[in-house]
Amino acid sequence: MERGDGYVIAHRDELERAGNWALVRRSLDCQSFGVNLVDIPQGDSLPEHDETERDQEELFFVISGSPSLVIDGKEHTAPPGTFARLGPAHRRTVRNDAPEPCAVLIVSAPTTSGYTPMEWA
Repeated sequence: MERGDGYVIAHRDELERAGNWALVRRSLDCQSFGVNLVDIPQGDSLPEHDETERDQEELFFVISGSPSLVIDGKEHTAPPGTFARLGPAHRRTVRNDAPEPCAVLIVSAPTTSGYTPMEWA
């Protein structure tokens, strides 16, 4: 891991871990948004939840494997390269019924964070 004045560069293998979770936010000291990487073994899933209490918008990006995103009880296939954005009220989980593990990057921030997109984006 390399740290400089105002930046951190790290490979996923260098990140602090908690079980199947690579704690990206904590390892890189992100202050404006949450970001973590989760490895989900075959037959496992994330706890179903919503983010209403924390007013969190979440972005999921499937890096590897073939999990299903279950949103409000509806299953959506999610091959590598799939993005999904969920507002706070939606119930969500990521379930891995595929024969191989999957890796999913999850980014979150309060909807009231004050983010202003650049005009061209």
